[in-house]
Parts: sequence; structure tokens; C-alpha cells
Amino acid sequence: MVMQFVDIKNDIAFRKIFGNENKKIILISFLNAVMKLKDSSRIVDVEILNPYQLPIIKNLKASIIDVKAKDKRGKTYIIEMQVAEPDGLDKRLLYYASKEYSQQIESGELYTQLRPVIFIGIFDFHFTKGLKYLPHHAVCDVEDGERIIKDMDFYFIELPKFDTPLANLTEITDKWIYFIKEAENLEVIPDNVDDEGLKAAYHGANKHSWTKEELDAYDYSAMREQDERGKIELAEKKGEIKKEIELILEMDKEGFTITQIAKVTKKTETEIKQTIDDHHKR
Repeated sequence: MVMQFVDIKNDIAFRKIFGNENKKIILISFLNAVMKLKDSSRIVDVEILNPYQLPIIKNLKASIIDVKAKDKRGKTYIIEMQVAEPDGLDKRLLYYASKEYSQQIESGELYTQLRPVIFIGIFDFHFTKGLKYLPHHAVCDVEDGERIIKDMDFYFIELPKFDTPLANLTEITDKWIYFIKEAENLEVIPDNVDDEGLKAAYHGANKHSWTKEELDAYDYSAMREQDERGKIELAEKKGEIKKEIELILEMDKEGFTITQIAKVTKKTETEIKQTIDDHHKR
């Protein structure tokens, strides 16, 4: 049967799939896959701390999309989707995780009651300098890698770095990343999907299973996201134009000819002359 999948990076879709209390198998499978947990280390149950509720989330800002959960051992998981890199993201992630960690106890309570906080960021941009699409960051000795402080981990799924084709997917981790990045471009659930949690995620992403209200909220969210991207692109364009004008004026001040300036900036001589004349008229 032909299906039509949503864009998993959309805030409504992300929360509906990963924050669904009735389908916790999805989040459990995802967490086990990303952290590559096996045997006794595997997560078997979670409590979703901010479950999907359409009337509430459809009016939230789309810049920060997260799902929070806690397992039976008391570990807290923060799963966040970012479609564009905001300023100071590295500091905000540390602040966010640290705040979640410190709020587990009140002043005077024993520090031994504190439990680990794991942050999983799904980023639609390059964040780290390495080639790995799923780097794992933690507090450790910079020389020998020894870990004494073990209660905070950061996993970053960098979607642009992931380019494994469908036919080569063997690991459940890669199948999950492929789902997040490529589901909207598929028409059927891939044959190599044998994990029940991932199967449930595909079914949850099928537009035919969504209500009209959910689809309306999804479409509206997509428009909001496009508006945000447009604002970022406009700001970047204005910044480039400003730098270009500053370069033209500086070269003019240094005595370069209009022909020389035009050659360097790849502008016409008429455009260069107009820029200089506009500046002198102010």
C-alpha cells in the first residue's frame, strides 16, 4: 500500500511520533538505537515527561523541539530537533542539560540522589568538525579519555553527514537516522525495517493515520518554519551586502579605480559608481 509520510523534522510530527504515550515502543527503540544499548543495559520502559498534546504544542515556537523522558533507573533523556543552528547553541545545550540535572534535588538533599541526564540532539546542519554523523561527547580527561564524571552525555545526530543509501542499511541506528532524514521522500516502509519500534514510527508518520486537525497544525508549522528560515536567509543576505559595501568604500578610500574595484567585487562599474555616489550623498 502506498503511503505518504510526514517530514519528521516538523515540530508537530516530531512530538507526535516520539512523544506518544500510547506508542512508547517508538521512543524506547530510538533511545536504545542511538546509544547502542544492549542486553541488560537496554531501556525497557520510559515515562514521557512532556507527552504530545496537540492543542498545547501547535502554538509553541518551532525553534526548539524537544521530548523529555525518564527510565526506570531515573535517567533523564532530552531529545531535541533543531532545523537551524542558533547563536550560542553549544552553551545553551550545556545550560539546558545542567539545569535538568540540578533540578532533580532540593537544597540540602544528598547529591547521591542525582541521576544521569542524556541529551540527544538531531541537527539538520553541521555542528561538530568531525566526519562522524553520530558523535558522542562527554566529560573526560583530555589526554587519556578517563571518565570520572559520568552523569552527563551528549549525542549529536548530524543529518547532513549521513548519506548511507537504503540498500546498505544494516544497523538499527542507521535505519533510525534514515527514517528521520528520508521518510518524507518514501512511499512505503522499507523492506529492511524489522524493528517493531521503528515500524511503529513509520506507521505514526503516515499522513493517512492523522486527523484533519493534526494535518492542519502540521501544515501551519511547516509554513512557520519556512518563515523562520526566510528571516535567517534575509539577515544573512543583508550582512553580506553590508560587508560588500564596506569593501567597496574602503577600496575607494585607498585609491583603487572603479575598474579595479569592479574586478575584485565582481560588480559592474555602474554598480560600483552608484554605491560610492550614494555614500557621498549621505
